[in-house]
Amino acid sequence: MIAFIRGQLLEKYPDRVIVDVNGIGYEVRVPLSTFYGMTDPDEEVSFHVHTHVREDALTLFGFATKLELKIFERLIAVNGVGPKLALAVLSGIEPVELVQAVRDGDVARLTAIPGIGKRTAERIGLELKDRLLAVEEVEFSNNELKSSASAELRGNVLSALLNLGYHRPLAERAVNVTLTSTAEGPYSFEEALKQALKTLAR
Repeated sequence: MIAFIRGQLLEKYPDRVIVDVNGIGYEVRVPLSTFYGMTDPDEEVSFHVHTHVREDALTLFGFATKLELKIFERLIAVNGVGPKLALAVLSGIEPVELVQAVRDGDVARLTAIPGIGKRTAERIGLELKDRLLAVEEVEFSNNELKSSASAELRGNVLSALLNLGYHRPLAERAVNVTLTSTAEGPYSFEEALKQALKTLAR
């Protein structure tokens, strides 16, 4: 079973990438949460991998963080949720927001994810509630913006992108990539908005 992969990014698409590992090209399915944090082709990339085996296929699902991988594996353990739908969930809601929605029993937020109906949302909320352990919450909190000032900046930039007409999941990804980047920052509102727009234009 393949659990991790590192190599040169050959091609990238919103739902999949091709990674060259010592001359062999691996197709890896990815959620938008991973896609928006990736570099340009020809750069080195690495993924935490879930290997999904069926009688007629072997599919690799890749994630930028162990946390996304854990959530994916918990999602596919939910009755009626397969890998494709689990990717749709991770593409349609931030991990932190997913945990909060499950904790609060917020079915409306879950049904706002494309492809998730009310019955599936209820099942996810019910079955995941006992599977999202404290370790995930700790990891989430480490990735969240620590200060109230940063949280306010995030909200302001997200609001600006939504007002510009960007779809909420895409806007959330761009803001998350911008404000959790270790390469630059801290940002002013104008700098953060500019960087988020650059991320959306990739």
